[in-house]
Amino acid sequence: MSALPIDASPEEASESSPRPWALSPSRAADFMSCPLLYRFRVIDRLPEPPSSVATRGTLVHAVLERLFDVPAADRTIERAAESLEPQWQQLLAERPELAELFGSDDEGSLAQWLASARRLLETYFSLEDPRRIEPAQRELLVEAELAGGTAGIRLRGFVDRVDVAPDGRVRIVDYKTGNAPSELFEDKALFQLKFYGLVLWRVTGTIPSLLQLIYLGDGQLLRYQPDEADLLATERKVRALWDAIERALANQHFPARRSRLCDWCAHQAICPEFGGTPPSYPQPVGEASIAPVDEPDWLDDAL
Repeated sequence: MSALPIDASPEEASESSPRPWALSPSRAADFMSCPLLYRFRVIDRLPEPPSSVATRGTLVHAVLERLFDVPAADRTIERAAESLEPQWQQLLAERPELAELFGSDDEGSLAQWLASARRLLETYFSLEDPRRIEPAQRELLVEAELAGGTAGIRLRGFVDRVDVAPDGRVRIVDYKTGNAPSELFEDKALFQLKFYGLVLWRVTGTIPSLLQLIYLGDGQLLRYQPDEADLLATERKVRALWDAIERALANQHFPARRSRLCDWCAHQAICPEFGGTPPSYPQPVGEASIAPVDEPDWLDDAL
């Protein structure tokens, strides 16, 4: 398996023929939890301030991805911990705004934050021995199109890790830097991996043998063995969700939906649920001008 080409930027896309909108697990979760949040992120593209929790997730994922670049014998907790500071500096170079998280006189907080990232890595090493794993893919961009909607449904996302056994069995692995959900919310957590499983099935014709979530916050593993019926049910859910999104787009109506997730929302000041007023609905020039910005799904781990 190999990553499919990443789309052109919105500016480049506007100069070529429009492509169907893409739906990622994160954006699907946004719409299901609060259609207005989906609008803010996908259509309005409102900026959101960086958070230390989400940035820590970025850092830990980067360290775990690059851990497999070194020989198996060198994949130790010490090697992983030593790479935290260099990876942090690389993140700062790529996203200078992250410097706002820690002021120049806040070295103590930065040290504590890096120490908390190390604890997450230690939890990972208590759950897996990376010296015995050779991933087939890391941070894999997966993409597939389904017939339906007004212009087709394009599914895409980033898979943390894909492992392929010698007998061809496929395991999809996703790291979460938060805690495992209660049993009541396991299905919601597994939706992301079933989404990836559906895409890989449609691209390769192979149903993954195992979906695995690794929760670094509390050291829990959530495993699920999907079958064709599971993935077909996920496809039906995606199609129904896409129909709802298209209706919202046609009516330019994305209602707010209050929940406990509002505590982490960066847009309370303009949310009707909190007495705010959303900006005027943007008038797109074409599909490409409001195509969603795709991001790795670990950016939502804190939620």
